[in-house]
Amino acid sequence: MHRIEEKSNKQNMLNLKSNEAFMLEDPKEREITEKLLKAIEEQYGFIPVVNQVLSERPDVFIPAANLGKAILEGRGELDKKTRYLLAVSAAAAVGGQHCVRVQMKHALQAGATKDEILESILIGSYMSMTRSQSYALREYAELFQKDE
Repeated sequence: MHRIEEKSNKQNMLNLKSNEAFMLEDPKEREITEKLLKAIEEQYGFIPVVNQVLSERPDVFIPAANLGKAILEGRGELDKKTRYLLAVSAAAAVGGQHCVRVQMKHALQAGATKDEILESILIGSYMSMTRSQSYALREYAELFQKDE
């Protein structure tokens, strides 16, 4: 399945590149975009669809790619392993299947253990569950407290 996804991603990229640009672009921004895409492909082994699509707009893609790198690998009080464990937890909470896969690999590379990754997934999943319960049960309580 993963191989099919990679082939599909490469085909999507080719299709996007064959289309006309959405707007006039700065050649320097295109060059930076291509370098970023190459680095992403080297790091992940493929180019995620989100990056493929955004790369058609270098004015949007470059800041987005730089922000992601700054948040996950930039300066700060959290070490790289902790940042990637948080990314695993957040991806699990929002149901980001591809993000979970990629961030788990990064967490492992940063020194996380199998158990640390599992705990991160469980925390994110739990927080997602309690969020939905919170909304639904507040509405439930409001509706039925009026009858009392």
